[in-house]
Amino acid sequence: MPKRKLDEYEAKREFSETPEPKGGKRKKSADDRFVIQEHHARRLHWDLRLERDGVLASWALPRGVPPTPKDNRLAVRTEDHPLEYIDFHGEIPAGQYGAGSMTIWDSGTYSVEKWEERKIEVDLHGERVQGRYALFPTKGKNWMIHRMDPPQDPGREPMPSGVQPMMACLGKLPSKESDFAFELKWDGVRALAHCETGRIRLESRNLRDITSQYPEVTRGLREAMGSREALLDGEVVAFDDIGRPDFQRLQRRMHLGSESAVRRRMADTPVTFMVFDVLYAEGHPLLELPYLDRRKVLEALELKDPAIQVPANHVGDGRSLLDLTRERDLEGLVAKRLDSRYVSGGRSKAWIKVKNVRTAELVIGGWLPGQGGRANTLGALAVGYHEKPGDEGLRYAGRVGTGFTETTLSDLMRILEPLRTTSSPFTGRKPPKEAIFVEPSLVATVEFREWTQAATLRAPSFKGLRDDIDPAEVTRLPE
Repeated sequence: MPKRKLDEYEAKREFSETPEPKGGKRKKSADDRFVIQEHHARRLHWDLRLERDGVLASWALPRGVPPTPKDNRLAVRTEDHPLEYIDFHGEIPAGQYGAGSMTIWDSGTYSVEKWEERKIEVDLHGERVQGRYALFPTKGKNWMIHRMDPPQDPGREPMPSGVQPMMACLGKLPSKESDFAFELKWDGVRALAHCETGRIRLESRNLRDITSQYPEVTRGLREAMGSREALLDGEVVAFDDIGRPDFQRLQRRMHLGSESAVRRRMADTPVTFMVFDVLYAEGHPLLELPYLDRRKVLEALELKDPAIQVPANHVGDGRSLLDLTRERDLEGLVAKRLDSRYVSGGRSKAWIKVKNVRTAELVIGGWLPGQGGRANTLGALAVGYHEKPGDEGLRYAGRVGTGFTETTLSDLMRILEPLRTTSSPFTGRKPPKEAIFVEPSLVATVEFREWTQAATLRAPSFKGLRDDIDPAEVTRLPE
């Protein structure tokens, strides 16, 4: 007996458990129809189905439909589906094949230009997608889908690469508060999220790929963005037990060397991506738009996921918000001019950091042995900075002897020991003679009361290590 076209489809499903149609009763329509379904299964993808010979020929598109001829994308040939599936949307129960939610992303009719074993060419007439597409096999069930026509949006541009975060200058509340929006200053790690259909990449402020460090963020963005494409600016934050940003807690997630270590830490130290700007959306760069207009685009994205937040901003009335941050023991505010454009990699006075607590990033040049209860570990870090970016040698900024936990001390010694060196990285004023020197390759965030006249720190406290800042770029007043 010849194999029926729907045998494979029916063999994979228990129709008493799933709402998916069994099929076989609906007749072919007068027009050839297609549907693209957004399928939130184990991994988000899109299913393209073309009505052909009494069934729906189907392909899974992990990265959706390519919007330009330059962007060929994978299309995995799957089993034929019944014609009834063209209207299907709903929840496929857990434990069933393809479990997850299914929604109709686009639908319409299509015309066939070529339908051969090695190549299919069709012209789609949908609500979202219009244009000529080719499907062709590459290996096994793997095919490619290629757009044959120019982009539907003639003004479409590719997502910019090499964009670096815009930085703020340290300052006081602006006198004319109505010209500014005020946001909380998040005590975390800055990150840019490149969101393309079905694919997310996180980059640190120095353009290092940190995607694998924060799986809940990448998964959350993939689900929240769907097929939309954008370049988002924000900060990865860990919160303490009462909901305040906690940079020391974030340290548990910042220096992990394996996927298994990341998975173990996700449970006890979850992170949230606080998104506060958008630099590109749906084929259009936004860097030249005023901050206020970019903010409207960001809010229109309606990002919803437990690991993703778009924090509120407040136009005007910065004084009240700053007072609130002091009451809640938060770091401070960032004031952003409403008409400011986005300056990639620049430190602009259009963005002003207003801090309740002073912090600096400084280079670790050595450590001093502990005494008493800390005799077997370090007692303080010897830190410094460069007079200007790229200078040889460090200016000594003092010792940092507080802010450590037992775990922090153990981790620091494990990291510092291999970096020991006999030569001092400091020029000019030197740390105490008992200092043990290290290669100046680590950057620490330090909280302090003030800079003294001798350009050293008063009452410094260690907050954590940074792996997103180049030590050669650390100067007297770093970010």
